[in-house]
Amino acid sequence: METDNFCAYEKSDKIYRNILLFLQNKTQDYENRIALGIRNAHGWNEFTYKGIGELSRKIGCYLIKNIGVAKGERLAILSESRPEFGAGVFASILAGMITVPLDIKLTKYELKSILEDCTPSVIVVSGQFLQTAKELLKEVESIKHIICLDDTEEADIASINALPRDYEAKWRHRSSKSTALIIYTSGTTGAPKGVEISFNNMLTQLSDLSYLYKKFFGNKQITSLLSILPMNHLFELTVGFSMILSWGLSIYYTKSLKPKDILSIMQEKNINFMIVVPAFLKLLKAGIESEIKASPKPAQFLFKIMYAATKFIPSYTIRKLMFYKIHKKFGGKFYGCISGGAPLDVSVGEFFERIGIRVFQGYGLTETSPVVSVNYDKCSDIASVGRPLNSVQAKIDTKTGELLLKGGSVMKGYYNRPELTCEVFTHDGWLHTGDIANIDKDGHIHITGRIKNMIVLSGGKKVFPEEVESVLEKSDKFAEVCVFGAFRKSGTKEGTEDIVAVIVPTEAFKARYSDEELQTRVRQEVKILSTRLAPYKRPVTIVVQKEPLPKTTTRKVKRKEVKELLEAKEFAI
Repeated sequence: METDNFCAYEKSDKIYRNILLFLQNKTQDYENRIALGIRNAHGWNEFTYKGIGELSRKIGCYLIKNIGVAKGERLAILSESRPEFGAGVFASILAGMITVPLDIKLTKYELKSILEDCTPSVIVVSGQFLQTAKELLKEVESIKHIICLDDTEEADIASINALPRDYEAKWRHRSSKSTALIIYTSGTTGAPKGVEISFNNMLTQLSDLSYLYKKFFGNKQITSLLSILPMNHLFELTVGFSMILSWGLSIYYTKSLKPKDILSIMQEKNINFMIVVPAFLKLLKAGIESEIKASPKPAQFLFKIMYAATKFIPSYTIRKLMFYKIHKKFGGKFYGCISGGAPLDVSVGEFFERIGIRVFQGYGLTETSPVVSVNYDKCSDIASVGRPLNSVQAKIDTKTGELLLKGGSVMKGYYNRPELTCEVFTHDGWLHTGDIANIDKDGHIHITGRIKNMIVLSGGKKVFPEEVESVLEKSDKFAEVCVFGAFRKSGTKEGTEDIVAVIVPTEAFKARYSDEELQTRVRQEVKILSTRLAPYKRPVTIVVQKEPLPKTTTRKVKRKEVKELLEAKEFAI
């Protein structure tokens, strides 16, 4: 395979100067080791490093020789997370194309808006979304070819399994400043916003993360990771895919997010590590606690005693032995996870740390490729998102309290949106994050809120919803919490904001009461918890919602949509 392409990336004293060399070296270093695998109806479909390299080259050859794509054309991918998705990304790079991963949860109309913005010539899809791709082919002028990741009987659509067995071509080289990925962070309203990630951004990120390998694991034997996040999300694509492969580990995908299915894979494949979002950890914690509550009284008492004792036991090895039964459910080899995509509830992080499972909270933005920092060295301060990565500069705007960033992993800009790109950068090149933060004396970042979410009360006091949510989320009776500011529409305070809390009770809590009594119980719980907040930060209006709240692919509640839904129901305060 020919080589050349981006900036240096170092791991274990080896330097990879481009993605093609990266792929070639990993194929040679770990050729017979499992790279990617997924369970299907017939068992496990697994690809070795050599196998995924061959599949990537086969697709790349087809793109260059059979379709005749030109350097710089866009290739969109619409598929659930699976090994072939990764091959599609590598093939796109080999062919000199720009990859556009798409969110499978978007409607056809939302996808059309994105595709008309980035104008791909090729769309790669799984069989599950083939019909959607066929409809988009008719409606989006730029799309000329569909490639299916599964077998298909349609003569005019190529299946990767039926492509010519051709593995060599003149691979396309591009400069480090060239765009590798366009990641769309929105497409539901207004103009889509595509973040351009360059090759330099990608390998700067990998270089930074490679430095953390020993910080995470020390001398632990780590061999496998379970992937549960969608690959269209840059956090998964950079950390859960590229970083893990750069370490020579095996990645396994799951088609189901049911706890029993996840635990089954963890046991069968001896999973050591995961990349997760806080919502997953919260769900896992609730499941463990539910089992403990259902156990005999002596067992519950013993758990409480041991859990309290861990405050004085710093050794994770001893903690793991103390909670052996829990670890056995995870397969016995599970070491820990990186949590990102949303703020981690301190109580959730502390729970896993105390039972012997490491939780490294990270922080990032799609615009920073995406990781900015990871807390690997201050486990006693779970609220911290850690120090900035080696290449990242961070500072706090003294006037607004906003976190500003600079570095090699910061995006090129928004695709086809020069005005928006200018808005997000200061005159001297610092990226506006939109996050309010502080940096402690050790250089650790603490995120305290979002500028755009800030609620300004009638007296001028400022409240960040995240702060209120972190208190209300401590209730084991609440499944979801969303806090925002709503303007009064009448009265002496008309036009001023008040704090609104939308609460989704847990299924168990809902089942115990009638609708009317449930409303009362939820309000009582909110009022009790709110005593931990300054009086002006306490919710004025409490809305009980039975249905789940709208969320992003990383399980973050869409605050704006929740507010719009309530306004549509003529909600007023």
